[in-house]
Amino acid sequence: MSSRTPAGGVSFAIVIPTIGRISLRVLLDSLARSGRATGIALPAVYVVDDRPGPHPSLELPPVPSRVSILGSAGRGPAAARNVGWRAADTEWVAFLDDDVVVSEQWLADLIGDLDQPSSVGGVSGRISVPLPPGRPPTDWERGTAGLETARWITADLAYRRDVLRQVGGFDERFPRAFREDADLALRVLDAGYDLVPGERRTEHPVRPAGWWASLHQQSGNADDVLMDRLHGRDWRRRAEAPKGRRPLHLLTTACALTVPIALVLRHRSLAGAAAAGWATLTAEFCWRRIRPGPRDRVEVLKMLTTSAAIPPAATWHWTRALLRRSSPRSGPERESPARRPAAVLVDRDGTLVKDVPYNGDPSRVDPMPGAAAALKRLRQAGIPVAVITNQSGIGRGLIDRAAVDAVNARIDEVLGPFAAWVVCPHTDGDGCDCRKPMPGLVHQAAHRLGVAAADCVVIGDIGADMGCAQAAGARAILVPTPVTRADEIRAAPRCARTISDAVDIVLAGAY
Repeated sequence: MSSRTPAGGVSFAIVIPTIGRISLRVLLDSLARSGRATGIALPAVYVVDDRPGPHPSLELPPVPSRVSILGSAGRGPAAARNVGWRAADTEWVAFLDDDVVVSEQWLADLIGDLDQPSSVGGVSGRISVPLPPGRPPTDWERGTAGLETARWITADLAYRRDVLRQVGGFDERFPRAFREDADLALRVLDAGYDLVPGERRTEHPVRPAGWWASLHQQSGNADDVLMDRLHGRDWRRRAEAPKGRRPLHLLTTACALTVPIALVLRHRSLAGAAAAGWATLTAEFCWRRIRPGPRDRVEVLKMLTTSAAIPPAATWHWTRALLRRSSPRSGPERESPARRPAAVLVDRDGTLVKDVPYNGDPSRVDPMPGAAAALKRLRQAGIPVAVITNQSGIGRGLIDRAAVDAVNARIDEVLGPFAAWVVCPHTDGDGCDCRKPMPGLVHQAAHRLGVAAADCVVIGDIGADMGCAQAAGARAILVPTPVTRADEIRAAPRCARTISDAVDIVLAGAY
């Protein structure tokens, strides 16, 4: 789907990741109002449902546009946006968060914003945060208001699709709605493109927040560690992202930890000094948050409790991430997500599990050596994994579909969960498009995952697996077994000894 301006200019689509918040309906209503106010037909809208596991279907208001609902299986906003832009076939992709409201002139202003020279890779919208009148804003409201001056936030930001493809899209190693936008922007700038502000206006209301919302935000400290590794220590200056209070949080936590240690070692004076340091730093932090706010009883109590909990929480997330990423920094080619695939499609028999001809017995499922660990590494890297498998026993009448599904369910229990299962039940004589080495299974899996076939890597054990990948325009890695013929090994575009070695190739971007 695509949409062109009335003047025949650029085409664009809209991508909205969501976790099912009611604010999505408000956003879609505002887009419809903008269409009516400007007389511009809404373009293709891709709503990407990022809720994990079984959940009720999204209930959307009537919108005068073809709205496609895709899924990203709870892999985070970076993955959801990747699913959305890869499904689009337009020159530009405009990203909106599901809790914003666009202005009535937004569509017309967006079209104007996208009229840019080829040197411009992205155009940001102008974000405003309405604050309650008649009283000072709370700590949470002030934090949200900071979005007005933040750089490159994807609450409203449009990128050229070719630029997204060139740099690899959003890095799915960022699991939260934090830093994934700055990381992408820095990579786009490094690729030689400009990012410029636009004229379109978008409102970002303050979301309701629970008592411990500010505490939960401290998980973002882990993402700062990843930013350091990917972009070096200078990234904060480039992204205009202040360091904040982390050094003071570390000092506060160190004082708190020193108190019990000093008491155990009977250094009472040291324990007293550490306790005084902790109390002073915590009181200063608390007052800094209370002073500009409404200072009502609820806000003061919330600041007192969270100000004591935030320093150790921030320190914990930062330290844990630092230890997990303590290996020497890899080169930029290895760290960049640009060479990582959008999805990995894996053959079943002989690749994931030992080949039992026409198996209909779940108890006979036996994983290939190293398969579980290899799949775990792909999932930890944020790469969705689907299974594509020929099951001609169904077409031959040797096994029924229910038995195949039962075996697949067992494999999902042992090695999953997989993002999708795609099965061809046909025989050679059926003339279908999906039996490997035909490309149909790859195309079906890519469609189910919301990615392009060309952005996938197929891992299999025979020539038919390689053939279906090449026919669909995907990459392929052969993991030979004793049944793999010598000519299939010679013809394979890439070989690996084991599935673990194949995953090494995928993660290194060497496929």
